[in-house]
Amino acid sequence: MMNSSAHTPEVIVSGIHLDLTPSLKFYVNEKVGRLLRHEERIVRIRVELVFDGKNDVANPFVAKGHVIIHGPDMNCSVASDECHKSVDLLMDRLDRMLRRRSRLFKVKRNHPHAVELATLLPKTA
Repeated sequence: MMNSSAHTPEVIVSGIHLDLTPSLKFYVNEKVGRLLRHEERIVRIRVELVFDGKNDVANPFVAKGHVIIHGPDMNCSVASDECHKSVDLLMDRLDRMLRRRSRLFKVKRNHPHAVELATLLPKTA
């Protein structure tokens, strides 16, 4: 039997028009650990750091997050004027999304809906 707390999701960090330094990769991996507090069934987390200085001069650093999880995947994107700041904002947003998702599942689990079986079963002769 596998222990669920030993499962660590795959974390993919990529840079587009941006050189990824080892310290930046470590920073992203450190921040991703926050997301595991609410949901331990995360399969993969992909973080893309994009530098787009031509289209948006005020906020050239865009951080995109893609969380693959059991159920619907979660995606979001954040732009700011600093790379580390955009990573922080992205993790805050993903954290809120996962926290909301886990709260919704707890509410559904604690308040099951009544099901009328007579309408679901086929009539037999």
